[in-house]
Amino acid sequence: MPELIFPLDSTKKFTDQAKLGHNRWHPEIPPVARVKPGDSFRVHCREWFDGAIRNDDSAEDVRDAPLTTVHVLSGPFAIEGAEPGDLLIVDILDVGPIPQEDSGPLAGQGWGYTGIFPTRNGGGFLTEQFPDAYKAIWDFSGQTATSRHIPAVSFTGITHPGLMGTAPSAELLAKWNAREGALIATDPQRVPPLALPPEPRDAVLGSVPSSEFDRVAGEAARTAPPRENGGNQDIKNLTKGSRVFYPVFVPGANLSVGDLHFSQGDGEITFCGAIEMGGFVDLHVDLIKGGMETYGVGENTIFMPGRTAPQYSEWLAFSGVSVTLDGEQRYLDSQLAYQRACLHAIGYLSKFGYSPEQAYLLLGAAPIEGRLSGVVDIPNSCATVYLPTAIFDFDVRPGASGPARVPPGTSAPHATFG
Repeated sequence: MPELIFPLDSTKKFTDQAKLGHNRWHPEIPPVARVKPGDSFRVHCREWFDGAIRNDDSAEDVRDAPLTTVHVLSGPFAIEGAEPGDLLIVDILDVGPIPQEDSGPLAGQGWGYTGIFPTRNGGGFLTEQFPDAYKAIWDFSGQTATSRHIPAVSFTGITHPGLMGTAPSAELLAKWNAREGALIATDPQRVPPLALPPEPRDAVLGSVPSSEFDRVAGEAARTAPPRENGGNQDIKNLTKGSRVFYPVFVPGANLSVGDLHFSQGDGEITFCGAIEMGGFVDLHVDLIKGGMETYGVGENTIFMPGRTAPQYSEWLAFSGVSVTLDGEQRYLDSQLAYQRACLHAIGYLSKFGYSPEQAYLLLGAAPIEGRLSGVVDIPNSCATVYLPTAIFDFDVRPGASGPARVPPGTSAPHATFG
């Protein structure tokens, strides 16, 4: 096993650990450990809400989830010799739930969760159709996930870190805050908001000195969106065996990782659409000196997917085009086309006895494939959702005998604001 350089004690909160991570991006957050190019190491990660979501049959915890606290990230880890302009090579050697802890109150101890976030607390890809909070608990058995809240399905998880990235430079951080602030200013009262500005409340900044804490907290970027440094990309194929190339913006690169997922569908469409968990990730790092200029990688990451994805071979695909639910034509709107494809899949699964919310939760958690299938045929963009048929305990394909009915089970927990 690689050396463990960031341990977490499951009996303690993230902020009470021997080594303190962070939940904001800022170049002045000091590294919590240092490694050399060529090193392999293990990192423990806490579920993104640090235990706020419980293994029960209520969705009140999702409704009230404290978004100002996320994501709790392990790191930063400085790589010796890394300089701005380099490319950092990160190999994901292994990733999984909390080792040797198959039961307990923390997600990752043999279970995880998927949540539909309410519009008033973040929303999701289909928040106009699903404005309330819902939750599904998933139990792990090896690589397989099942849920008491979504009957008659089981699938092999495609486990991966939802968030990994390098620290921004001061200049890049200022660029993020300026452009996102300008977007917020176009509709500052929007619910959910257009972007999340710096928020000092609940900021965790590692070992930033107390004399600088307030200033750094007021500048530090939230971790919710993906950006030039990687970050919260939620790429389901970034799993065991993947190699990622990150741009380096600060000396040491300052790599951080967290937000582990047992499984996820393309798009993580419910916002908390993956099966969220804590666990471990084993990484190997190396450098390509001057690699950003050599390969033209200035504002993005590139990666090579791993080879451990579930081998599903039969799919049922649903298409959508860029026309709104009330019939308004949009010009090559691929986002809308994917929403419509997801809604068509949800409507189809409802014919088998799933509630729309159960179907929505399933599309977020199961390893569905999302594709842009046509982006040039004006005026309609076409997107597709590929649903693996083998995850169901019954034949989900259309047939002359009509849809089977799923056995009655516990409905997905639901919570509304009072």
